[in-house]
Amino acid sequence: MSHTPKLVTIFGGSGFVGRYIARRMAKEGWRVRVAVRRPNEAIFVKTYGTVGQVEPVLANIRNDASVQAACAGADAVVNCVGTFDKGGRNNFNAIQVEGAERVAQKAKAAGVKHLVHISAIGADKNAASAYARTKAAGEALVKQAFHNAVILRPSVVFGTEDNFFNRFAKMANITPVIPLVGGGSKFQPVYVDDVAKAAVMGALGQAPAGVYELGGPDIETFSALVDRMLVCIRRRRLKVNVPFFAASLKAKALDMVFAMTMGLFKNTILTADQVQQLRSDNVVASRAKGFAKLGIEPVAMDAVLDSYLYSYRPYGQYAELTESGKNLST
Repeated sequence: MSHTPKLVTIFGGSGFVGRYIARRMAKEGWRVRVAVRRPNEAIFVKTYGTVGQVEPVLANIRNDASVQAACAGADAVVNCVGTFDKGGRNNFNAIQVEGAERVAQKAKAAGVKHLVHISAIGADKNAASAYARTKAAGEALVKQAFHNAVILRPSVVFGTEDNFFNRFAKMANITPVIPLVGGGSKFQPVYVDDVAKAAVMGALGQAPAGVYELGGPDIETFSALVDRMLVCIRRRRLKVNVPFFAASLKAKALDMVFAMTMGLFKNTILTADQVQQLRSDNVVASRAKGFAKLGIEPVAMDAVLDSYLYSYRPYGQYAELTESGKNLST
């Protein structure tokens, strides 16, 4: 008698966090359905398992039928979809509120046993940031539709494909000055694969329902994190702290250009909502459940950053060899 492996549907499974979850679920022996808007751009996920084990499928969490089809037959569902876009069709409300609710409702209707929802530290219905408010609203609707859902709130996530350390390392490669907004705000960076471990526990039913705030072992200011990155890539740059009022003016101007061009200009530089987010610390609350409750020991930044930031060094992967040669010549 043949045994059919269980099936997990991962919405946003080809994204930064989603791909790590997909890889781990495949290693657990599950069939993995990677639900994304552009399956042809997610072909790489097939390499995470044996032939046919991991498959990208078309799905859009803004569409009922699409989500329903992606949830059909699944034993577990993980929703990794989020956005930093305030405007357009894929805005905060459409993705982080309505989309989150839709996934939870359709998963429940499909008889899915376990639901994992990826949110973010700082989710708060009373927050000044629309991003944080919609994250909180989405969480509330998920819990209402799927009572035993596992909700994960990571701090800033780092790893090979991150948009945090990579972004500032690229900036350091092309400019002698790095502007910082909210340089004194604290972060608790968490390794992407640790977030994936927690999500897998939720999908397997090994994590009790509830909200978990996920942060790494190090808490540092934004400015200190940039310093750490600069040491790693072996470059010296001048950091300039930008006052919040000046950052707000610039962000509002960029948002206005986005609106006036009807989205032709995509503001990936700085938005007014991001300025609001940077006013607050992004760390695990003192009484929150976290990695310890899940039995996971989070990885420190020092153990990972060199493995991918080396490419931004003056001599890239040959930095140590070049420096050793210079020492010999002297």
